[in-house]
Amino acid sequence: MKIFKLLSADQPNNPLTRSIREGYPSLAVAFVFTMVSNLLYMALPLYTFQIYGRVMSSGSIPTLLVITFGVLATFAVSGVIDHYRSKVLINFGVVMDQRVSGHVFSALFDGVVRGNPAIRSQALRDLDSFRQMLTGPTFGVVFDLPWMPIFMIVLWIIDPLVGMVTLLGAVVLVILTLAQDRVTRPMLGEANDAALRSYSFTDAALRNSEVVRAMGMVEPLGGRWAVFRQVTMDRSAEASTLASAISNVSKFWRQGIQVLIIAVGAYLVVKGTIHMALLFANMILAARALQPIDRLVGSWDGMLQGTRAFDRLMLMFGDYKPAKPVTGLPRATGRLSVEAVNFVPPGGQRFVLQGVNFKIEPGEMLGIIGPSGAGKSTLSRLMMGIWQPSNGSIRLDGADVFTWDRQDFGRNVGYLPQDTELFAGTIRDNIARFQPGVDDSHVITAAQLAGVHDLILRLPKGYDTDLGESAHVLSAGQRQRIGLARAVMGQPRFVVLDEPNASLDSEGEDALMSTLDALKASGVTIVVVSHKPNLFRAADKILVLREGRMELFGPRDQVMARFTQPAAVQAIGAAR
Repeated sequence: MKIFKLLSADQPNNPLTRSIREGYPSLAVAFVFTMVSNLLYMALPLYTFQIYGRVMSSGSIPTLLVITFGVLATFAVSGVIDHYRSKVLINFGVVMDQRVSGHVFSALFDGVVRGNPAIRSQALRDLDSFRQMLTGPTFGVVFDLPWMPIFMIVLWIIDPLVGMVTLLGAVVLVILTLAQDRVTRPMLGEANDAALRSYSFTDAALRNSEVVRAMGMVEPLGGRWAVFRQVTMDRSAEASTLASAISNVSKFWRQGIQVLIIAVGAYLVVKGTIHMALLFANMILAARALQPIDRLVGSWDGMLQGTRAFDRLMLMFGDYKPAKPVTGLPRATGRLSVEAVNFVPPGGQRFVLQGVNFKIEPGEMLGIIGPSGAGKSTLSRLMMGIWQPSNGSIRLDGADVFTWDRQDFGRNVGYLPQDTELFAGTIRDNIARFQPGVDDSHVITAAQLAGVHDLILRLPKGYDTDLGESAHVLSAGQRQRIGLARAVMGQPRFVVLDEPNASLDSEGEDALMSTLDALKASGVTIVVVSHKPNLFRAADKILVLREGRMELFGPRDQVMARFTQPAAVQAIGAAR
């Protein structure tokens, strides 16, 4: 069974499997508690045997009181042990979550960067599902299963016929359980996959809710969503129908076994093979022996969900490499070199950039221009170390930007992507990049440098304005200007701005130009991607990209002079 493979030592080495292996001592303690609890359960059949074998025949009330209080005390101890077993498993789940959840969060971003469509925020829910399976009643069945043979042996000692009937019942129940898994697992897998696609589709539609409503796309998108939903419901219904049928057969068989145990016990009593007191002891022991299988059938769906969650987590961790401690580098001066870079995006088939090769000295400003699809934003992402070049390298002060420790790298750079997204939290938190311990004066300095300080003060709560989940309290231009403040936070030495004026009005463009002038005056290396050459008035160099290749690169005046020619004007028109 897959549930036992989760704990095997031959699993690949990743944060999830390491946390499970490190939890073996806790699981061993839980197993010992289970052993003691199962042994203490033997008090109940012994109690019934003493009642019918000693108390009923002797009529001794003191004996009845002594053994009754004794078995109650035993059950009290058993309850305490079960409580501590649950506590051990819960603590194991908490520790596992602390060790793994951070890696899951990081692996989500690594997966998106690699273009892996299977990596979604579902992974965090998968971790919760897997943790709940390991620490809840579902996984407790695994601890009880090894004790089935013990009860079988006791029944066999009482009489081989009783043991044989119970064993036959257990074998048939196991077969029915495996049959249920075999026939329902593919259907439940299809239903789960369709459900995940429907959730992802819904999330994408909600992120673009304004476009969806404005252009009357609710109904057609709802039709596409309904296809995924229908697959989920159909497969779930088919699996539930089959599971219900098999479950009813299992229920009938369990009840039949109980009747057979009583009948066989009564037969043996009549034949004088066993004492009458053992009749009820047989019932209790047989029920206990078959109980783990009964619980296994009842918790099968939870186990399937947990194992599927484990499989998805293992897939996500397949290419994940946790960040390792690296030597801290000195603060960057801003010297950038792009060395023979070729790039195929994740999941792509052709080069988006080919043979890109240039240098920028500290304090210089580079303007990048070119038609749509030329590779400008791709080059921006490569310079920020978001993606790794397929060939070549990009270096900041001689260090590869992709392998640079991300936390350290972030202190040296600022980045404003084409689509500016702010996060749930206050404006101050967003400008401060959610870094703890950032002084308020540094946040205000960044906002003033971006020319957005007065705009923020006019908001209802100023810097403490809560943006919520989607920052609807701000216009697109306001979000872009606050994103610029976030980019210049902490006095970075290298700043990349991708279409920084895409949503700005004239006031915002004036503030942006002032920000560029201030950054250049302070010696910051700047890269600006834009379709509007007026942003390049302070640029030292211009790079023209076309179809992923460098068409022109050099001093601003020389490159811009080429665009005064008729063919160049046409090219600028195409770029717009």
